[in-house]
Amino acid sequence: MTLALGFTEEDLRRLAGARSFERGLGYLAAVSRLEIGDGAITATVDGTGAYEVELTEDADSGLTGWCDCPYGQEGNFCKHCVAVGLTVLRRADSVPRQRSAAASRTRVLDGWLESRSREELLALVREQLSDDRGLRRRLELRAAAASTDSGIVRERVLSLLDTRPFARYGYVEYADARAYGRQAAEAVTALRALTASGRSAVAVEVAREALQVLGRAYEEIDDSDGLIGGVASGLAEAHLEACRTARPDPVETAEWLVPYLLDEVNDAADIDLFDYRKVLGGPGLARARALVIAARRANPKGWAEKHLMARLLKAAGDDVDALVEVHASDLAPNGHTHLVIARELEAAGRSGEALEWAERGLRENVSEWGPDSDLVAFLCERYQRAGRLADVTAVRRDLLHTRPSLAAYRDLRTAARAAGTWDGTGRADALAVLRAVAQPPKGRRYDGSVLVDALLDDDDLQAAWQAATDGHADQRQWLALADRIRDRQPADALTVYLRSIEPLRKQTGDGTYERLTELLLSARACHRALGSETEFATYLAALRADQKRKRKLMAVLDQHGL
Repeated sequence: MTLALGFTEEDLRRLAGARSFERGLGYLAAVSRLEIGDGAITATVDGTGAYEVELTEDADSGLTGWCDCPYGQEGNFCKHCVAVGLTVLRRADSVPRQRSAAASRTRVLDGWLESRSREELLALVREQLSDDRGLRRRLELRAAAASTDSGIVRERVLSLLDTRPFARYGYVEYADARAYGRQAAEAVTALRALTASGRSAVAVEVAREALQVLGRAYEEIDDSDGLIGGVASGLAEAHLEACRTARPDPVETAEWLVPYLLDEVNDAADIDLFDYRKVLGGPGLARARALVIAARRANPKGWAEKHLMARLLKAAGDDVDALVEVHASDLAPNGHTHLVIARELEAAGRSGEALEWAERGLRENVSEWGPDSDLVAFLCERYQRAGRLADVTAVRRDLLHTRPSLAAYRDLRTAARAAGTWDGTGRADALAVLRAVAQPPKGRRYDGSVLVDALLDDDDLQAAWQAATDGHADQRQWLALADRIRDRQPADALTVYLRSIEPLRKQTGDGTYERLTELLLSARACHRALGSETEFATYLAALRADQKRKRKLMAVLDQHGL
C-alpha cells in the first residue's frame, strides 16, 4: 500500500541497492527541513556535511533521487535519498495534507502576484535583481537576445564563457568548475533563444565564436564531472540548430567546419560532420571532401583526418567499399575498427561479409586487455540469431580466460544456460578458471578476486566465505560478504565488522567517521541477533573513551544513537 505515494520501501531498496539501503536506515534521525510538494520532496540530511536531497515522482520514469553528496552527484540513488524516502513513508498519513498545503501556498502566491500592478511587479523584480546576481545575469542575457544589436548579444554570450572570474592562477579548479559551468550553460540558452526569435543567422556566427572560445579555455579547466563538456556539446547543438534554420552558405560552412574539426583543441564539443550533411548539401560536402583529402595528404597517419574522411563518406552514403577501405587502413588492436566495418557492411545488406569482419577482429586481437567488448557482443548476438549457441558459449569462455571479470563470468553463465551446459560442467569449468587466477603473482599487491565476486553473484555464500577465508578477498568483498551473511551467520559477520573497525581508530576525517559509524551500526545489528547487546554496549563505551578527543566523531556517533 503506497498511501498516496507513488513508491514503496521496496522501490527504495531496488534503486539504492542493499548496502546503500541499509546505510540509509542509520540516517533517519538526520533528516530535517522536509518539504513535500506536488511533484517533489526536498530535505536536508546531516552526514559528514549537510546534504540537500530531492526526490521526484514521474508517471513514466517513477521515483528518481538527487543528492549533492559526492556519491549522489555521480548519479547514484544514495543512502541520503533512502533516508528521505523512508522518512516520507513513515509519515505517509500526512502526505496528502502536506501536498494540499503546498498547492495552496502556490495558489496564494500566484493570486498575489496577479493582483500587483505593473509598477509593483517591476519594483519587486528590481529588488530581487539587487540581491541575486545570477538572476540579474539571466535577465540581462534575455534582454540582450531581444536586442537588434548583434554586438550586444555577442558580448554577453562570450562574457558568460570568460573563465577569468573563476580561475585561480590561470586555472579553473574542480571546486570552481561547477559554478563556471552553470554560468556557461546560460550561453547555450541564449543561442537557442536567438534562433527561436528568428535571428538564427546571428546565432550561427556567435555560436562559432563561442565554440572556439570554450575550446581554447577547456584545457585550463578541471572538468572531472564532465559538466563543461556538456556545455560544449550544448553549444555545438545550438550551432547545428541555428544552421538548419538559417541555411548559411554551404561552401563557407564547410570551410569553417573542417578546420575546426581538425583542430584537436576543439575535441570537447564532439561535433560530428555527419550531422551537418543536410546543411552542407552537395556543394558543401564536395568542398569538405576536398579539404579533408588535402589534410590527409599533409598528414596521412592523422587520426582526425582519417575519422573525418570516414564521416564524409558516411554522409555521402554511396560508397561503402571506399568507407571500408578508409577504416581498414588503420585497424585498432582490440578489433574495434573491425566492428565499425562490420556494422557498415551489415547496414548495406552485406551480412555475410559483416560476420567475417567481426570474426576476423576476434582472431586478430592483440590487445593485452582483450577484444573490444562491443565486438564480442556483436558477434555473439549474430551467432545467437543463427542458433549457434555453442559458438556463443565458446566465445564467452575464451573471453573469461583472456580477461577474467565478473561481467565476463555473468555473460558466460547466460550463454551456457541458454545452451544447456551451465549446470553440467559449465559452472565448474568457469570457477576453475577463476580459481587459477585468484592468487596474484608474487610481489604484486592483491585487490580481491573475481572468484569471490562470482560466488557472491551466484548466491553461493558458503563457497564465497570459504574462498575469502582462503585469502581470495579484499576488504570490499569481505564487507559485501558480511552484509549478505549477517542474518544467517551474525557471529561471522561480526568478526568482519570488528576487524574492519580497528584500522579506522587511527585515522581521522569525515569519510573515516562515516565509515566507522556504518560499521558500528552493522556490528550492533549482529549483537542484537546474537542476544549480546550488553557486550556491544561495553565495546562501544570503550571505543568512545579511546576516541573521545575526536569531537566530530563523537557528534556523528551521537547523531546515530551510538
